[in-house]
Amino acid sequence: MHFKQLEAFVNVIKFKSFSKAAEEIYLSQPTISAHISALENEFGTKLIIRSTKEVYPSKAGKVFYEYASEMLKMRDKAILSVKSCTTDIRGTLEIAASTVPSQYLLPELLPRMAKDHPHLFFSLKQYDSREVANHIINMDAEIGIVGTAMEKNKCIFEPFADDQLVVVTPNSEKFRALGGDFPLDLLKKEPFILREYGSGTRKETEDSLTQMGVDPKALHVIAQMDSTESIKQAVAKGLGISITSRIAAEDYVRFGMLLAFDLKSEYLKRKFYFVYHKDRPLSPAAEAFMKFAKEYFSEHPERA
Repeated sequence: MHFKQLEAFVNVIKFKSFSKAAEEIYLSQPTISAHISALENEFGTKLIIRSTKEVYPSKAGKVFYEYASEMLKMRDKAILSVKSCTTDIRGTLEIAASTVPSQYLLPELLPRMAKDHPHLFFSLKQYDSREVANHIINMDAEIGIVGTAMEKNKCIFEPFADDQLVVVTPNSEKFRALGGDFPLDLLKKEPFILREYGSGTRKETEDSLTQMGVDPKALHVIAQMDSTESIKQAVAKGLGISITSRIAAEDYVRFGMLLAFDLKSEYLKRKFYFVYHKDRPLSPAAEAFMKFAKEYFSEHPERA
């Protein structure tokens, strides 16, 4: 029994397809079939049933699937444990991040991390928070970073930095006259710009407003956008107001393009989370990255 045979078997069951299993582990379909046949010959029983419509495990196949999955996990853990003995972190770290972490946290973290680990290559892709979790579940990325925790059975959400949501408005006389205090009932009167469904900022905004006694449905929503930068531009040009991360707004505030109002509510505080698969051992690169990020934001809490 070889690991390649186990990989072939587990992926055929996982994808319910010989062709998809072949694509997943970069083998030809005849090779996948040969691996399955070798296992069945070794056990002396059918492990996989093939019909004209579907592929599924036999009774013996269901039993063996659990053991095969555990053996592959133990192999991965052994490899990573041995690799972790070296301090030379190298290879590719695949990161899936939602908008705010991707645009405002990682550009600050990665150059510092790269300085300490010059042989590490970062592959960063941006999605909304829900998509980030799905990519972790599908093992398309090793580490995710989001601004909200969700109910995903296969994911672990680990907080590592604090964030604050603020109301952003145009830098106009009307809002400057508020003197830094934004009345809560004004939220329902001004045109409001929301992030798209699936965004962590949107989920946290709606949850926070509800806890503060403001029904999100009572907002005068004038637009929905899938980019924090687009929202900042639209607010600066006078389309409406919005709620966004403090770190996302600070550059426009610094250059006088926006005003940011802190409603001084505990409900508008949130955290950024690492997301990783509960059944996938973390690589030394991923562990080093998480450790570095935690230490950095612990020492520089104002950067998050």
